[in-house]
Amino acid sequence: MPSQIEMRATTSLKAYSKNARSHSKKQLGKLKKSIQEFGWTNPLIIDEAGMVLCGHGRLAAAIELGMTEVPTVKIDHMTEEQKRAYILADNQLALESSWSKSLLRDELKGLADFGFDLELTGFDTIEIDRAISFGDPEPKADDDVHLPCEKAKPVCRIGDLWQVGKHRLTVGDARDPVAYERLLDGKRAQLILTDPPYGCAIAGNVSGLGKVKHEDFVMGAGETSLPEFAATILRPAFKQMALHASSGAIAFVCTDWRAAPHLLDAAQGVFDELKNLIVWAKTNAGMGTFYRSAHEL
Repeated sequence: MPSQIEMRATTSLKAYSKNARSHSKKQLGKLKKSIQEFGWTNPLIIDEAGMVLCGHGRLAAAIELGMTEVPTVKIDHMTEEQKRAYILADNQLALESSWSKSLLRDELKGLADFGFDLELTGFDTIEIDRAISFGDPEPKADDDVHLPCEKAKPVCRIGDLWQVGKHRLTVGDARDPVAYERLLDGKRAQLILTDPPYGCAIAGNVSGLGKVKHEDFVMGAGETSLPEFAATILRPAFKQMALHASSGAIAFVCTDWRAAPHLLDAAQGVFDELKNLIVWAKTNAGMGTFYRSAHEL
């Protein structure tokens, strides 16, 4: 029968030379984090000669952490053949178990709510994302959104100027100075809120899985590289905005993570300074299975 737990010097222990189970640097990194976070919860199993039967990876992680002693439990009732079989069985039997995906998802989400580092559970970022995303319901359709028939004739034309109550609405190109002169009629803007194209195709990137689908913009929909998109679309528009803005006016410019660096480059030297970054946290994530965006910037 196993004896009591005994602290043994790492130098007095030796690995089984024919251990068929290998441990990658990645796994050792996880083991080290686990030992640092939880401490020693499972001692090494060794024989009477100090050979490790169970816990080769934990011993290697402890040595890399600079530990000089580790907890061990000695067993001396096995034959040499039984020891070899036990080493194989200890590794293989753990592989025979499976996860309840729904319970795993609930546990990971619960830990995330507490702000716990989920990678300490031993799962990779991709595995965590897949587990948490398991069984996500299809996003609710925007039933209250009425989309016009594809054959409907357009009401607005380039150059139109509409009076909507006390508001003015013009149809034009945000890079065209004439559009600003027509809209503002000599006044200057005190606040700007603009949602320009993101420089990528809508389908498969921005649009979700709901019933309502949004078409690509006429331009800035991935037909050019992001640097070119910023230089030919964003920066000229920003220059007109700044030219027609009051001193101290704030421009709120929406973007996604792909175009964000290029948007900042386009705004450099046009606006006085970057004031802050606001994150719009959405209720549903977009397309994809890895790091599915549930926000805009």
